[in-house]
Amino acid sequence: MHLIIDAHEDLAWNILTFQRDYSRSALQTRISESNTPIPQHNGDTMLGWPEYQAGKVAVIFATLFASPERRNKGPWDTQSYANVEQAYRLFSKQLEAYICLTDKYPEKFQLIKTSKELNTLMKSWRESSLPSGNNKTPPVGLVILMEGAEAIRHLDDLEFYWEAGVRLIGPAWASNRFCGGTREPGPLTTAGISLLEAMADLGFILDISHMDETAIKQALDIYPGKIIASHANASALIKGYEGNRHLNDNTIHHLIKRDGIIGIIPFNAFLDYEWRLYRDRTFITLEKVISQIDHVCQIAGDANHVGIGTDFDGGFGLQDTPIELETIADLQKISTLLEKNGYSEKNIASIMGQNWQHMLEYNLP
Repeated sequence: MHLIIDAHEDLAWNILTFQRDYSRSALQTRISESNTPIPQHNGDTMLGWPEYQAGKVAVIFATLFASPERRNKGPWDTQSYANVEQAYRLFSKQLEAYICLTDKYPEKFQLIKTSKELNTLMKSWRESSLPSGNNKTPPVGLVILMEGAEAIRHLDDLEFYWEAGVRLIGPAWASNRFCGGTREPGPLTTAGISLLEAMADLGFILDISHMDETAIKQALDIYPGKIIASHANASALIKGYEGNRHLNDNTIHHLIKRDGIIGIIPFNAFLDYEWRLYRDRTFITLEKVISQIDHVCQIAGDANHVGIGTDFDGGFGLQDTPIELETIADLQKISTLLEKNGYSEKNIASIMGQNWQHMLEYNLP
């Protein structure tokens, strides 16, 4: 089994919105939520500590995420803001949630801020997988990713977030004062350009997921630091899709030229947009995920620019994922399908986690 790095999970949002406890199993969470409205709002969870271990999920890009009030989904949606001060308070509470999680369960979760911490963790995962290993279960590493930068009240806040452990920033989810976002087009603003300049000075990794295409093109041209797309698919392969959420082939080509990596999302509506009309899991299989991975590899001419960014529990759950998936542990099935499609062991290892690992090794302090 290959070690997996998942480049996008909204853990803190779930902890504070639904009080989900990721130290226990996904099955336990599903049972506890079975007579509540939570599955209706966010689906059945895909995540839990035993499933991380079973699936060899070694590292997660764990997000800070809140939505603007205009996109609030109802009284249950507590993580939304009306202004930058509210966004700042919400993100501060989410940071606290990660600190509480790692303090309470240090044997299960660990904040990763440096390349040394990453390398030590990955070594423990490799050793635990050896036949001669001590069978000790390593913690899951959490690298903090800010999804939407509205909580940055002024550029000086970037130093606070850096010291707190944030290592990646996606400027937009919806549009904001920095740039256009999903379903709300717009270029980088003057404030957005200043944000990128300040991010580069501190060494943040730029995540272009959710940014409008125009803003992405500008960012790819001007951002001197590392650029990725933590969770986005190739729009060319999404049947019936028209919008600015995913990446067209020109953007993918440009990102690859910048040595970027794209995390493919195994979310049915992002694999076939028309699936929303019938919502039958049996019609979507992991072969569509393989097609997305292969599409990026064909554009790149190698397997070094694609990975996994599940977005699991990020507004959808079991009901909205390919039929072969029951929990995150089943991501290992992607390895088997890649092998059947002619991918080498080396390339499979790169796709499942090593591409993200190498990116972090070179860009974490």
